[in-house]
Amino acid sequence: MEIVVDSKEGPRMDAYLAGRLNDLSRSRIQTLIREQYILLNGKKAKPRDSLSMGDTIQVDIPEEVPDEALAENIPLRILHEDDALLVLNKDAGMVVHPAAGNPTGTLVNALLHHCDGKLSTIGGSERPGIVHRLDKDTSGCLVVAKTDAAHQSLVAQFADRTTDKRYLAVVQGSPGRERDTVFTHIGRHPVNRLKMAVVNPPGGKPSITDYEKLAHDPESGSSLVLCHLHTGRTHQIRVHMLHVGCPLLGDPIYAKPARQKAKPGRLMLHAWRLAIDHPDDGRRLSIEAPIPSEFDPWLTLMNSPLPTE
Repeated sequence: MEIVVDSKEGPRMDAYLAGRLNDLSRSRIQTLIREQYILLNGKKAKPRDSLSMGDTIQVDIPEEVPDEALAENIPLRILHEDDALLVLNKDAGMVVHPAAGNPTGTLVNALLHHCDGKLSTIGGSERPGIVHRLDKDTSGCLVVAKTDAAHQSLVAQFADRTTDKRYLAVVQGSPGRERDTVFTHIGRHPVNRLKMAVVNPPGGKPSITDYEKLAHDPESGSSLVLCHLHTGRTHQIRVHMLHVGCPLLGDPIYAKPARQKAKPGRLMLHAWRLAIDHPDDGRRLSIEAPIPSEFDPWLTLMNSPLPTE
């Protein structure tokens, strides 16, 4: 929705909108402004900003999230399942849990149907069974807890860094080294709150990624990279690859896909392998998610098979 200011009196942003958007309270409008669902002349605004004649206000009201997620019959690709947990191959484009803008059609909605509600309750009604998450546009291995005991065990494993997480990524350019470790602090971007960024300590959180270049395509100037995560920060691989000068292909936040020669049509990040200790008996589970076909052009350029360990 776009509103062009027609007042000469310089009203406050929130007060003016309260008079135009009768279905929303002033406090709700203030919240939407702070969360950047309402922009003034295309830029971030504040509730107290004074308006001028002809200013343009863009209003994007998110859908309300249900108090409790609903079960939906959405197909899932299951890699492993038992009484304590299941490991899924999440599709690129699927949101993990309901949130503003995505109240339905999420992985949680699908899990509630598949598991008939038999999921860990620790995450509450909006995130039952969810131990960790993948970005919407990332595909691959994601573990879900069916019992509270399994949930507690898995959360502890991720926190203690005893899990093993390997991702395949296709990046623009070629990393300066064949193998390296990126160790930085990652925190919220100081200007764009939708992004993360490498920040100077003590800001942010310590973040560690090992990477290995597996193949390079000179025609498109892009490379296939294997990333081993030692921490699990938001957008960690995307931020670290950008930090070494190699943003991911198809990344709408940290790159400019329109300027990239290769156009695979998706964010080229896949959670390929996940290893965990089973919460019931401690046996090591190492599970791989089939590699999407979009990665095939780079896989064919490899001189050796993907590493087994």
